Amino acid sequence: MATNTQVASSQTSALASHRVLRNTYMLLGLTMIPTVIGAFVGMSMNFSWLAQHPILGTLGMLAVMFGLIFGIRASSNSGLGVVLLLGLTFVMGVFLGPILQVALNLRNGAQLVGMAAGGTGIIFLTLAGIATTTKKDFSFIGNFLFVGLILLIVAMLANLFFQIPALSLALSGVAVLLFSGFILYDVSRIVNGGETNYIMATLAIFLDIYNLFVNLLHILMAVFGNRD
Repeated sequence: MATNTQVASSQTSALASHRVLRNTYMLLGLTMIPTVIGAFVGMSMNFSWLAQHPILGTLGMLAVMFGLIFGIRASSNSGLGVVLLLGLTFVMGVFLGPILQVALNLRNGAQLVGMAAGGTGIIFLTLAGIATTTKKDFSFIGNFLFVGLILLIVAMLANLFFQIPALSLALSGVAVLLFSGFILYDVSRIVNGGETNYIMATLAIFLDIYNLFVNLLHILMAVFGNRD
């Protein structure tokens, strides 16, 4: 009887994890709509104030982002959490405005944006597929990724003062590796029952994809950008 109970419990857990993963992917697909709309809004805005006050502008953006993330976390068990999540993705789309404006001023900017989007999609599908099909528990990399994220944020904030292009490029390379690891970690948590709230799961994976795209685009612009 104990064995049958364990089997039933395991099956129930697997079904619950599958449901969370399915709902997460559905909501993740939905978040792309306000993100794209926000990006078009951001591309039409004047961000000259950000160039004049990069530190204050960056801190202001972080404050807005973390404020919305806090609100999503507090309401993650209600419909309000979905509304705030979609609001966050719109705002994050607007925040893409400055880098997209720079990219699209390059002769091959549209191709670079497409390459960054395609590369992000390939990396996500590959790593999410690995985590889903192998069902391997990647929670052991969580502490490493968290420490790496803190160090990355500190280094990026420091580079706002130093403005060293080579350091900025190196940090983007680190960010690509770091957020690729987060995709593996976050999808694995869903598959193995570590994350049972699909709103929070969607938030985590959205931020992974978003940061992966931004840093891939930054690298492509620096290496292949045609400014002639």
